[in-house]
Amino acid sequence: MKKAIYVGSFDPFTYGHLNILKRAVSLFDEIIIAIGTNPSKQSLFRADEKYDIILKIIQQEDLNNVKVIQYEDELTAHLVERLGVQYLIRGLRSTKDFEYEMDMAAVNRALNSSLESIFLMSDSRYRSLSSSVVKEIAKFNGDISSFVPEIVAQAMKKKYS
Repeated sequence: MKKAIYVGSFDPFTYGHLNILKRAVSLFDEIIIAIGTNPSKQSLFRADEKYDIILKIIQQEDLNNVKVIQYEDELTAHLVERLGVQYLIRGLRSTKDFEYEMDMAAVNRALNSSLESIFLMSDSRYRSLSSSVVKEIAKFNGDISSFVPEIVAQAMKKKYS
């Protein structure tokens, strides 16, 4: 069984994230979305809120081979080993992402030699999309409907009202 993990802070979960996930679903028997806490970023949503939102999106999209978990205080390389996962899914938007992800893949591989990083290029519609940009647009009452699923847009509206 080919198991993959898609890690991130997903704050918020965007159409870019969903696009990468939907494309990866056909490549693996099981995908685990692992919601991590990035201590260097200030989150809009608590981990449990992100979990609930992403779980609802997965159910709406009928992605039956996808599970959602939360984790903290653990290296990704150790998490995948503990879960018996062989592949790490990462989305790339630009050469800047590529350079960062290439370095992270090397570190993860040094920590866990059986881990393979799988890179999927973002769809051109989402190359300039980031969670930070979506948060800024939402904060100033901009229309984010083309950037995030409706459930995310509603949750963000509550946060900023």
